[in-house]
Amino acid sequence: MNSLVHVDDSNFDAEVLGSSLPVLLDFSAEWCGPCKRLEPVVEEVAGEYQGRLKVAHLDIDRAQATAVKYGIMSVPTILFFKEGKVRDQVLGYVPKEKLVEKISLLL
Repeated sequence: MNSLVHVDDSNFDAEVLGSSLPVLLDFSAEWCGPCKRLEPVVEEVAGEYQGRLKVAHLDIDRAQATAVKYGIMSVPTILFFKEGKVRDQVLGYVPKEKLVEKISLLL
């Protein structure tokens, strides 16, 4: 089962800001090579942390208002939310270990 949530401008508030779980939100784009490399890592994390962490994907071309609101200047960018606030971020492609390190601090 794929536990990755797809987020856009219309469901961002409910899925991310209103989440009872901490959220890893992956900002990416179809045309982005490093995003495609990061995608399987994010999906793996989604499966491993199911029930403890919500993992979401946002395509900046389909959710431009949200990308602008959070000042996303390059992709991939990952924002970590807890209780509706940004707690941390990662810019660019990173190995899974780096994400796990950030998630551990969030949980």
